[in-house]
Amino acid sequence: MQEARRARIRLQSRHQGEQVLQETEADMFERGGALYLKYEEPEADLKGQKTRTLLKITRDRLKMIRHGAVESEQTFQEGQQLPGFYRSPYTSFNLSTQTSTLSIRLDGGSGTVAWAYDLYVYEECTGHFDISLHIQEEHS
Repeated sequence: MQEARRARIRLQSRHQGEQVLQETEADMFERGGALYLKYEEPEADLKGQKTRTLLKITRDRLKMIRHGAVESEQTFQEGQQLPGFYRSPYTSFNLSTQTSTLSIRLDGGSGTVAWAYDLYVYEECTGHFDISLHIQEEHS
């Protein structure tokens, strides 16, 4: 099994004029032609519980799986509407993402993934999101 490498990631999200920026460290590894990033989200919920996120990046698809304070799964593929879900202690629902653009530019352990999508909850569009992920492998 390949050893995980460390990377710094910067995740920027824009939704309805509001911008959110997360910067953290991630474990990065490759398996089966996919690049995986595993990290803990910086913000904790009201009980101090953190959410662990796993990103699976392939040539034309991005999958985001979150566990902890919230449980969710979203998949992004350009031109596709794909199912997912969201669960928290307060609510749970099925959702889907209609991805208009997905750009994956990786060179080894560094690069950028950018995507734009509409989020649907109960088949109703609840917003448009533009996200960019910058990955920088750390060399010791």
